[in-house]
Amino acid sequence: MTKSYSLHVTLSLPLHVIYIMGKRKKPIQFNKQRLFYSIQEVADHFAVNVSLLRYWEKEFDNIRPKKTAGGTRQYTREDILQVEMVYHLVKEKGMTLEGARQTLQTKKDEVTRRTEAVARLREIKKELLLLQGEFDQLHEQQKYSSTKTEE
Repeated sequence: MTKSYSLHVTLSLPLHVIYIMGKRKKPIQFNKQRLFYSIQEVADHFAVNVSLLRYWEKEFDNIRPKKTAGGTRQYTREDILQVEMVYHLVKEKGMTLEGARQTLQTKKDEVTRRTEAVARLREIKKELLLLQGEFDQLHEQQKYSSTKTEE
């Protein structure tokens, strides 16, 4: 018996909710008061498994979250930026681990700038989409109030 799966994106979901291979990204809401994030939060942020993050820790020298005495990983914003660089190279650009490792060693500044630019552009896109939604609501209210006044 063969099972088939389909991927559905519902337009009523917020546009920042993205489905990747059946997992939904849950962006971390960064704030200045919070210093550390759990491995599960980071995994959810990138829609990857926790085991992949642990594997990347072994494969990439730049991913080094702090560990408590009990062994719990604590990711800082800088650690998450490092994961984002690896994620961009491996998952978005399709590089091999070795290719990503070499790129990070030789072009770290360029990769960092690009990763930061992509992250900023995503934030700008999210804000623009929110503004578009607000403008659409205002337009609908204006249409409703103008038809009501004409009566």
